[in-house]
Amino acid sequence: MKASIVIPNLNGAGWLRDSIESIWAQTEKDFELIVIDNGSTDESLAIAESYVGHDRYTLVKNDHNTGFSAAVNAGIRLAKGTYVVLFNNDAFAEPDWLEQLIAMAETDPRIFAVQSLMIRHFERDLADDAGDYVTILGWACKRGDGMYWRRYQKPQRIFSACGGASLYRKSILDEIGLFDELFFAYFEDVDISWRANSMGYKNMYCPAAKCYHICGATTGAVRYNEFKSVQSGRNSILLPYKNMPLFMFILNFLPLVMGYLLKVLMFGLRGFWTPYIKGAREAFQAIPKIEKPKFQFKNLPHYIHIEFWMIGNLFSYVVYRVRRALGIK
Repeated sequence: MKASIVIPNLNGAGWLRDSIESIWAQTEKDFELIVIDNGSTDESLAIAESYVGHDRYTLVKNDHNTGFSAAVNAGIRLAKGTYVVLFNNDAFAEPDWLEQLIAMAETDPRIFAVQSLMIRHFERDLADDAGDYVTILGWACKRGDGMYWRRYQKPQRIFSACGGASLYRKSILDEIGLFDELFFAYFEDVDISWRANSMGYKNMYCPAAKCYHICGATTGAVRYNEFKSVQSGRNSILLPYKNMPLFMFILNFLPLVMGYLLKVLMFGLRGFWTPYIKGAREAFQAIPKIEKPKFQFKNLPHYIHIEFWMIGNLFSYVVYRVRRALGIK
């Protein structure tokens, strides 16, 4: 089987059926669909159950919300495909979406992840996500968010693939490990892509694989809310701590502190100081449980590449913010 598509669902009654139907409509038919329901209390569980008995369909019902990472990990462990493709329950794929993702993955065995062009569902001239990146300040950012998606028509290597609509090579997942469940939600996809970068694997952006994304439908966190503030406060600390070797963490300590203080200020000005600090406290409690990837001298060129990549990404972020401030899309 070429692919296993995993959709995590939590109270997605308003959009889950359309999401699933867009998967069944794919031109590439050699796949299975695995839905992981994370304790839904609305009609979406009944929607997911209505497909039971369909060929190549599996439903897993959790009795509570395990978080995004644990949910997709459950799907990955069941997956029979060469590739695992994660897809949000509030996303809707073009018919050739899966075909295009697989085609790019098969161009190079060193490709770990392939990211879709995610377009805003309700603003279809604007991109939602064309690949994620991390700056030297430790910030994880969405490339192209709110910009015209036609600007992002070039296939290219990216720092990270967004877990909302991306393909992952299962053999490399078996090597580097699954999504870190300490992250619960947000940045877990950046973490796993960073691990792949550190080992010399590639994450690619495939603009031909298009899907439409409501964004934040499950968490209600399009921009800021209490849940996202806690997750961001915790995971923005865990992400660089986990993935930077000691020498790299020491080298970047001051920029990371500066970046974190700026984030505290940004969330505080929006009224989310308390949940953001709560997340930070959770991060320091979680640090002893973090499994840092083992430093390997053979990966030194990749660590150096990532360092310069993050410096360059800071300039990309500044340019992006200036364009947004000037109303340039």
